[in-house]
Amino acid sequence: MKDLGSIMKQAQAMQQKLADAQARIAEIVVEGTSGGGMVKMTLKGTGEMAGVELDESLLAPGEGEVISDLIVAAHADAKRKLDAQQSELMREAAGPLAAMGLPGMPKF
Repeated sequence: MKDLGSIMKQAQAMQQKLADAQARIAEIVVEGTSGGGMVKMTLKGTGEMAGVELDESLLAPGEGEVISDLIVAAHADAKRKLDAQQSELMREAAGPLAAMGLPGMPKF
């Protein structure tokens, strides 16, 4: 039974690492851009949008569709960066068990 106790300790340690990684994820802030930097969007680690900056040259009449497209593109850029950082933190926390595909383990 000594092996079972060791396995349980390892599982608890990994569970703590995953909880720590989730706390670190909540602190992440990423910026996505589009239009050569004309639109910037900031996302928090939770996925919540924290801000949008528009270059004033976009605020001319008739630019609504362009602005919409650039906001969507900036969001996609920020989301891609956020997903990459979240995955990296979770992979680090899960260690070698991340690749094993154990039930209940997050997929990275």
